[in-house]
Amino acid sequence: MANKISKSVYPWLILVLLLVPISAAGMKNDLFPEILREEAVARVYELGKVSDADGYLERTFLSPASIKAGNLIRRWMEDAGLTTWVDGLGNVHGRVQPPNASKKALLIGSHLDTVVDAGMFDGVLGIISAISAFKVLNVTGRLNNLRHPVEVIAFSDEEGVRFQSTFLGSAAIAGVLPVSTLQILDKSGLTVQNVLKENLIDTTEENLNLLKYEPESVLGYIEVHIEQGPVLESVGLPLAVVKGIAGQTRLKITVRGSQGHAGTVPMSMRQDPMVAAAELIVSLERLCKEPQNFISNDGPDGHCNAFSIKSLSGSLVCTVGEISTWPSASNVIPGQVVFTVDLRTIDDVGRDAIISELSNQMHSICDRRSVSCLMERKHDANAVKCDGGLNSQLKSAAYSALKRMTGEDIGDVPVLMSGAGHDAMAMSHLTNVGMLFVRCRGGISHSPEEHVLDDDVWAAGLAIQAFLETYL
Repeated sequence: MANKISKSVYPWLILVLLLVPISAAGMKNDLFPEILREEAVARVYELGKVSDADGYLERTFLSPASIKAGNLIRRWMEDAGLTTWVDGLGNVHGRVQPPNASKKALLIGSHLDTVVDAGMFDGVLGIISAISAFKVLNVTGRLNNLRHPVEVIAFSDEEGVRFQSTFLGSAAIAGVLPVSTLQILDKSGLTVQNVLKENLIDTTEENLNLLKYEPESVLGYIEVHIEQGPVLESVGLPLAVVKGIAGQTRLKITVRGSQGHAGTVPMSMRQDPMVAAAELIVSLERLCKEPQNFISNDGPDGHCNAFSIKSLSGSLVCTVGEISTWPSASNVIPGQVVFTVDLRTIDDVGRDAIISELSNQMHSICDRRSVSCLMERKHDANAVKCDGGLNSQLKSAAYSALKRMTGEDIGDVPVLMSGAGHDAMAMSHLTNVGMLFVRCRGGISHSPEEHVLDDDVWAAGLAIQAFLETYL
């Protein structure tokens, strides 16, 4: 009897055993790890080996390694079903133009260049994740279901290493790259225009404006980028939406005193610019840690308000990165000290209020110490606020991706500020922008120690896929 039951049940057991792995495989394939994880990670590592230097990663504007990387990216774009080309500033484009789609295109991008002794994920992750998402749509036959054209752009230069001028690629497309940029020299004496000609790209001051996209042709711009900071790792989540990119001011402060012999000038009679500079730096730290204690609601010039103070407290960072002295001898009271200040915050009005307060404190300290002080503004860039609509869609896409991967409700997706600049800053002159951050180990970037978990690469690609499917 038992044997008869076993024989009668056996075919059903075989069917069940066959169906279970098929179902599990179906669930796994629905997340496409073979494309969004394994292949994407392998491509990041492949690009990480494309370098102009031996022993470390360096890939600058239109260098041989940059050209090789661009060719690889172009091949991967075509593998994902995109039509590709290289424009007049070396940007690599891949576009899908679905039938009956709206004329307005969504742009997705990041940069393929690197700093010196770089990490593998900065810039490249955003390009690879987008290409991987398109490949998923292509292999599942959904690429032509998009209601808008979509274009992935691998920008040729964001870091500004070769020509000391950032955002060459994205600024050209946004229409904010000055024509004079073509004549900037690198260390070998070549101009930007020379380098373009070496790569058979004939871009002149007369035709540079042809690279610019018209605002009415663009739906928006989104960028995926590693966080380059430690916040996501501290909260234990792989993705965050970026509410904005901090505005930045760089100052050069010169303090001049009375140069003298280290052993013969009494302490009470010195006019020492070094100790004045030290006090200024400590004063700056105190001001930037607790701006609410120095900036009133009305502000020093009547323009700062309570919102500015609140945003300052959450986003202001200040850094003294360089100090030089003259004559810089151990037995000489210096005659001059020069140091730099880098201030960043999401609030441009608040940033000006901080600089005004710093100026007031500087003159007070320098007067008391009988030294002269000069503050020069060397660089200013306004903050960029990310578009609420794009960010809302990105947040939903990130939540959907993480829930699908974990099977759990991960709670609210964090919203962070970016203290680093990105191509989105340049693209904001053209259209609305949105950004998604990806966790990186230890918050380390611009270093060979830069690292992103394979599953976080997967999450990034899955989020872009979800964004494309729902938003477009």
